[in-house]
Amino acid sequence: MLVAAAVCPCPPLLVPEVAAGAAPELDTARAACADAFGVLAAARPDLLVVVGPAGENGSGAHPQGTPGSFRGFGAEVDVTLGVPAPGTESHGTLPASLAVAGWLLERADWTGVPLEGLGIGEALAPEQCAEVGRDLAARAGRVALLVMGDGSACRTLKAPGYLDERAAPFDAEAARALGAADLTALATLDVSLAAQLKASGRAPWQLLAGAAENAGLDGTLLYEDAPYGVGYFVAAWS
Repeated sequence: MLVAAAVCPCPPLLVPEVAAGAAPELDTARAACADAFGVLAAARPDLLVVVGPAGENGSGAHPQGTPGSFRGFGAEVDVTLGVPAPGTESHGTLPASLAVAGWLLERADWTGVPLEGLGIGEALAPEQCAEVGRDLAARAGRVALLVMGDGSACRTLKAPGYLDERAAPFDAEAARALGAADLTALATLDVSLAAQLKASGRAPWQLLAGAAENAGLDGTLLYEDAPYGVGYFVAAWS
């Protein structure tokens, strides 16, 4: 059963070495992520599942200890998804979203709770997202989710997806739904619009909505902003 969840953005820029001189611009977002991790820890989960958007090569399960890197983003920073379990050998590498999660986990000194990662395709249908979420919630008596994903990438002229006037209303509704733990609103986010606005969080958020069915969780929005023209949200559910 799902007992807690944290929603965090997944830009590599969260890692100060990647952001370089612009690192202070996301200090507030990093602090909000730390607060969300505190909610996860307080729930005393038996299992933490980290979920994030992934391309074709990064989709699927990623065991605890799977390595990731930010060298492709110009920073000599390597991470793992949690502390590698003794005697286990990980294959492959983390998609960028789960590498950011690994960096956040290291920063939070998250140890003692088994964890695993799951990369999901950004085009996964809402019904499939919900089904995967339900399956994850049933994996243990007390399951926590760390859900990585960004809002639209079309908030300004200099945004990665250029300016789209539909982006701000989409992000406002997504932020409201995440802050209110509004499962219906999350489950019905427009798939086509999310894709047009390059909102990588749509599928992970809809997975969360499926996992949280009948869990009775309340939500709190800890951070909402659009630096660099991309919507970033941090929320905690408990």
